[in-house]
Amino acid sequence: MSRPAPDPGTTVGRHVVVVGGGLAGLSAGLACADAGARVTLVESRGRLGGATFSFPRDGLVADNGQHVFLRCCTAYRGFLDRIGSSGRVKMQRRMAIPVAAPGGPVAWIRRSSLPAPLHLGGSLLTYRHLTAPARVRAMGASLALRRLDPEDPALDEISFGRWLAGQGQHADAIRALWDLFALPTLNLHAGDASLALAAMVFRTGLLTDRGAADVGWSRVPLSELHGDPAGRALERAGGRVLLGTAARRVRPGVRGWTVDTDGGPVEADAVIVAVPHDRAAELLPPGVSPAQDRWTSLGFSPIVNVHVLYDRPVLRMPFVAGIGSPVQWAFDRSEGSGVERGRYVAVSVSGADAEIAERSAELRDRFVAALRELLPAARPARVERCFVTREPRATIRQSPGVGRLRPPQRTNRWGLALAGAWTATGWPATMESAVRSGRSAAGEVLDDLVRPGAGQLAGVGS
Repeated sequence: MSRPAPDPGTTVGRHVVVVGGGLAGLSAGLACADAGARVTLVESRGRLGGATFSFPRDGLVADNGQHVFLRCCTAYRGFLDRIGSSGRVKMQRRMAIPVAAPGGPVAWIRRSSLPAPLHLGGSLLTYRHLTAPARVRAMGASLALRRLDPEDPALDEISFGRWLAGQGQHADAIRALWDLFALPTLNLHAGDASLALAAMVFRTGLLTDRGAADVGWSRVPLSELHGDPAGRALERAGGRVLLGTAARRVRPGVRGWTVDTDGGPVEADAVIVAVPHDRAAELLPPGVSPAQDRWTSLGFSPIVNVHVLYDRPVLRMPFVAGIGSPVQWAFDRSEGSGVERGRYVAVSVSGADAEIAERSAELRDRFVAALRELLPAARPARVERCFVTREPRATIRQSPGVGRLRPPQRTNRWGLALAGAWTATGWPATMESAVRSGRSAAGEVLDDLVRPGAGQLAGVGS
């Protein structure tokens, strides 16, 4: 039997429970609290920040992975503003990406002040990691990519690599150019990634607005950037944060919904479930969202990070991309890490299906040797410490067909919404997607709380 919604008209004092303390849950909780709702956020771990966090290790404060953002990530940048962290990041004035190959010179992909897509033309035409004919073909493929519609469902059935091959892009060009951007944004090589998502990434980030791909990164450990300040901001807004509290089930309740936790039941007017897709499927009643029984098919794509402490500087710039090397991207993470002498370099390997199963000792040997080949300054340097971190569930697997499986934030039940980078945001599963999903989920439940009769129409608590 359907239960009526609470008295409509205002969100002030209504209780919203957010399950999950990653960027999606934090964004959702802050949006609800800012609208006057009473918010309780429950997080099973003893920290906030979800997939972005830092930890102490061998005298360092290390991040679990290297997360960068682009100027086009407007929702994420707004989140940083809201929690007071904008001053803890740095952003390029103009996109400039150094690309190194073993034993070769560093090439740069830079933008100019010309309007898009001409802003990258000069850089592509002089990109020394491609032959002259390959550069011309890459320009043609870029213009063709700009004409694609990422919302066309047919594009989600094709791999980006297959489409590139049809545009005359050979394997060397894909490795030297297209994978530079596909891997960190889609967490898959071009050959494995959805064309729809790739089209979104390249059109939004590189081919439409000249400043969209200017790169930003954190100057502090990620927990200081995200989880800690966001938790304080939520509490200042009147929210309550329950760490170390696992949700077991979300079910219809007396007021609207009940969240059963290992600390007891929590009654709520509305609930936002902001946890990974496999966990969400376990928590929710059946049939609340499209393709719910197929969410597990979204799978996971891993990321591996190799952390190296040298006795001296080895990078002349904040980061470098690698081609023809196991090193995809290397970052100087010395600032804020607690390094008293020497320099701390972190290597990020996306789409790490092979690396995730390798032994740490093998990864250390292979990547330290690769850094020596890639960075001349690393050859005489002494490695003082090296360790490996793994994220086997870093993102969903963003391969062809993924678009059919990503659900909207709105469910078919009143007062219940989904959030997470894995939900349908129009973006790949990135920090920007997480924040956008949280804000959208908050909007859905806030709308429900002020809509007369919505509870009866949606069939809450059948």
